[in-house]
Amino acid sequence: MFKFSALLVMGAALTLAGCQKSQDVATQPTQITPEVTAQVKALGFGTGDLRAVEGGYVVEGDILLTPQVLAGGTDYKMLRVGADEQYRTTNLVTGLPRTLTVSLSTQFPSAYVTAVDEAIRRYNAANLQLHFTRITSGTADLPVKYSSNLGPGVLGQSGGFPSGGNPAPGFTLVPSVINSTNTNYIATIMAHEMGHCIGFRHTDYMNRAYSCGGSASNEGASGVGAILIPGTPSAADPNSWMLACVGNGVNRPFNTNDVTALNYLY
Repeated sequence: MFKFSALLVMGAALTLAGCQKSQDVATQPTQITPEVTAQVKALGFGTGDLRAVEGGYVVEGDILLTPQVLAGGTDYKMLRVGADEQYRTTNLVTGLPRTLTVSLSTQFPSAYVTAVDEAIRRYNAANLQLHFTRITSGTADLPVKYSSNLGPGVLGQSGGFPSGGNPAPGFTLVPSVINSTNTNYIATIMAHEMGHCIGFRHTDYMNRAYSCGGSASNEGASGVGAILIPGTPSAADPNSWMLACVGNGVNRPFNTNDVTALNYLY
């Protein structure tokens, strides 16, 4: 299985897949102080896998929290789908209806062009108040950046969550680690990272072992409140696009529960 966002290899079978980073090489970490740890906990995240990187701190394997986010706090809420499916939003994208632009670094292989168009198509097919379009010039809301190395086994790293009503500033992927030209697989990774950028947390954040295997691991506290979506199942969802890990080559288009969650927020 592969994990989304800043994914690390977990034994022979697991890898973390990624969210954002703007550098092409691994960066030197900054210090994790007790104050930083307290701020991360206050935002509802666990600190067991907290890592310091250039630009901030990574939690849940792939979500970047900048010093500004930590210092300012977030007006977040929980979105709960059933007993095991959990989505967390923080500072949602506002100004709806709204179109967000997406750009792709020219460093990516051609398969990534097809894949990003497929990821965009999936969101637009959900008929949300958020619309996505790819641009080839100018500054995009969601730039997809190329990296040759984010650390051993890391597929990518997200730019975090929305801030000030705007989406997180895109994400970075590492093609050499993804090591695939499968359009639907790459589109699944991209759509997942786009989900973080507009405010979604891992579906199985309460227990990452559900999609990643291994021992049970809660990504963060759930004491920030919850909103139950009517009409969704109480059982865990094995196919959500926001599960923390995904198998190599697996395609996860939005399922019915995903569309319910997307429409609830947007």
